[in-house]
Amino acid sequence: MKNINVKKILVAISVVGLMSGCAQPGPKTQKGALIGAGTGAVVGAVSGGSVLKSAAIGTAIGAGVGYYEDTK
Repeated sequence: MKNINVKKILVAISVVGLMSGCAQPGPKTQKGALIGAGTGAVVGAVSGGSVLKSAAIGTAIGAGVGYYEDTK
């Protein structure tokens, strides 16, 4: 079983939280970005890949979906 690095996950989520605090997107965009960041970080940790890259990709996808929902 792979070792999940909790520190990297927490750092990734913290960075995303700080970055999202600077913008004023809609509520679904923010929620989507945070859910995407968390999901991406967990997937990256479990798969053995880069936690930060996975969190960044998850954030982008989640924010995109949330933005789409906000603009409907």
